[in-house]
Amino acid sequence: MDILALLGVILAISAIIYLTTKNLHVVLAAPLASLVVILTNQMDILDSLLGKEQSYMVGLTGFLINNFAIFLLGSILASYMEKSGASQSIAQAILKLVGKDKPFSVLLAITIVASILTYGGVSIFVVIFTLLPLSRPLFKELNINWELFPIPVFLGASTYTLTALPATPSIQNAIPTKVLGTSLTAAPVLGILASLTMLVFGLCYMSYALKKSLKKGETYMETGDSESDISESNQQLPSLFVSCLPLLGLLATIFVFSKMPNILVVGLTISILLSALLFKPFLPNQKEVLNAGTTASIIPAFATSSTVAFGAVLTASTGFSLIQAAIRSIPGSPLISLSLSTALLSGILGSASGAIGIVSANFLPSYLEMGIQPELLHRVTVIASAALTVVPQSGVMITFHNLSKLSMKRALKHSFIIVNGGHILALIVILLAAHFLY
Repeated sequence: MDILALLGVILAISAIIYLTTKNLHVVLAAPLASLVVILTNQMDILDSLLGKEQSYMVGLTGFLINNFAIFLLGSILASYMEKSGASQSIAQAILKLVGKDKPFSVLLAITIVASILTYGGVSIFVVIFTLLPLSRPLFKELNINWELFPIPVFLGASTYTLTALPATPSIQNAIPTKVLGTSLTAAPVLGILASLTMLVFGLCYMSYALKKSLKKGETYMETGDSESDISESNQQLPSLFVSCLPLLGLLATIFVFSKMPNILVVGLTISILLSALLFKPFLPNQKEVLNAGTTASIIPAFATSSTVAFGAVLTASTGFSLIQAAIRSIPGSPLISLSLSTALLSGILGSASGAIGIVSANFLPSYLEMGIQPELLHRVTVIASAALTVVPQSGVMITFHNLSKLSMKRALKHSFIIVNGGHILALIVILLAAHFLY
């Protein structure tokens, strides 16, 4: 029975990876993989899928209820930033400041743009859409290997601004606050240490990869590249100051009122109102902006909720209980087992937010009972959630490679090293630091 249960967990994980890499949407792949867990672990089918406790639907709806407002408001803000040209204005200003005559300067500029946008609450999907039309001409002009494009994008958008910087408004940083009663600035010293670790590691790797590429004589090359891929726009853009105000308003609200419940929802609302007012001259039809943002929020919210739902079924299985017991038996600090459990779920689901959703609902209460400080649990969980998040079945990675016309084989290694490697190093640093600070 135990062997079959364990094999069922492994088979289910393999199934969701296989199905998503074959372009079956995770909203469909997740319940199919859940069925594999249910059947091999001899669980009640209807109760596991539709029951009122720790079922697939409870996991899905519970995550949606707690987090859909953040997905919705974040997507609307992103729509305002994109449609008004504010994102492009910020990007152009930074590129002008850093310069575009040296390859490393260009990569650094893209990193800075991605960092500012994501720290201002703009989603990774909008960051990708924003940077693609700006980066392609620059890579072509300097003849930089297009395969390096994931490095600055994910260094800026999916490392320190995703999980570590105090007050970062990412969904990953917001989820634990519901269970732990913490704020977005939880464990700021650990967050800063982790951020510095990921930034230094990322910049060193970016420099190494660029020098290696130039030494090998690699040039710009993009499968299916055409001039139509590069979007040029004559749209009048808002000034840099006006473009930054909604993002500054969001961050200021989070910092000043960090202890307020649901502060991210409040901050996003204020930022959207500022955007509607400031960007009005650049947006002839704000209904379209609102509709686009609302529509764009639905699929990511349901996709993430589906991975959480799959995780809810998985964590209720006998097979996963055996794995969890083995992890918890590891000697040393309980934070080690928490980190490994969170990272494992992240790799299984291909979603940092999905992993945090499961850990917050199922694991964190027991760690709180051990007397571990909530702020410490918050930061460790969030950083651990991205330690294995770059995997082929990740929705972000599938979207990125489709848009950039880079195959998984060509570019996944850079994303894997930058995001997963950076977070693993940062996790080691904060676990060591926590021993002295907490």
